[in-house]
Amino acid sequence: MSDGEDRPSLADQRGVESVYQPAEDSDLLARTARERVGVDDTVLDVGTGSGYVAATLADAGARAVGVDVSPLACREAADNGVPVVRGDLVEPFQTAAFDLVAFNPPYLPTPPEQEWDDWMEHALSGGDDGRRLVDPFLETVDRVLAPGGEALMLVSSLTDPAAVRAYASEHGLASEQLASEKHPYEALVVLRFYRV
Repeated sequence: MSDGEDRPSLADQRGVESVYQPAEDSDLLARTARERVGVDDTVLDVGTGSGYVAATLADAGARAVGVDVSPLACREAADNGVPVVRGDLVEPFQTAAFDLVAFNPPYLPTPPEQEWDDWMEHALSGGDDGRRLVDPFLETVDRVLAPGGEALMLVSSLTDPAAVRAYASEHGLASEQLASEKHPYEALVVLRFYRV
């Protein structure tokens, strides 16, 4: 990006780390997913960040693994005891490998001119409509779901959950809303996706 070298990283601007840390969204997804996993279920935490959701599901008795494109996130998740793979969404994994896939995607709508190219930006920015990674996830997650498996994804009211569900339907996934929480500027929603 132009002038990128003249600006401090977004993480420095925010005064936070370069790996997304658990917040209200991570907690809502983790609590909702924990209610749905059984002992020895195989689960994947996509965009694992610090590994919080995967660790929560492992505490519930699931065999959990995280995946993240950021090497910094992979290192932090591993330091937190989460088995982790560096990769893009579900691409590194075998077909029908998981009973449950959880994803807290970057969902904040962000105009291109406001994007900075650093790892924290990748963890937060959902692109113009908040669905930069939501749609590709919905296009590919079915491949890694075991028979009877399901995917849980957290989205914001800013991301248009109805449009997300319609897109999933176009790709052969039924959906339902499992949980929601209101916050000052948005509502957080956990959606469940499964084969029709």
